[in-house]
Amino acid sequence: MASDRNRWLPFAIMGVLVLIGGGFFYYIQFTPPKSVPEAPLSQEAKAYVGNLKLSDVDMKASKNYFSQMLVEIEGKIGNAGDRNLDSVEIYCVFYDVYGQLVLRQKLAIVSPSTGGLKPGETKSFRLPFDQIPESWNQRMPQMVIANAKFS
Repeated sequence: MASDRNRWLPFAIMGVLVLIGGGFFYYIQFTPPKSVPEAPLSQEAKAYVGNLKLSDVDMKASKNYFSQMLVEIEGKIGNAGDRNLDSVEIYCVFYDVYGQLVLRQKLAIVSPSTGGLKPGETKSFRLPFDQIPESWNQRMPQMVIANAKFS
């Protein structure tokens, strides 16, 4: 009797390991990733956003070297206020034909490397997108100021 039990022990251990591995695989594959909450605009930035003006915004699509669709949004941002901006980030929000969100991406349109944005100044920006889901409705995304930092 003891030898029968010993003969099945490796199979029992293997079965338990397969169940644990399958459970771990299921957890990794089907548990949605935890999103890191975005920091909201500071009160100072919220009060200043009305001074930032987007203009000449246009969207075009082309194929890149790998035959993937590349969507580019070009435009200008102007600073009608009286403060120097070090950086400005914008959310581009893409929807499907049913109005459901398919992509929300935050991108810098002004940065310290571009010299910031002085009062009364207008700068051009270009935002490339190559990973927009196919279910996108092919319309201009909603563009919302996500962050503004002052110098």
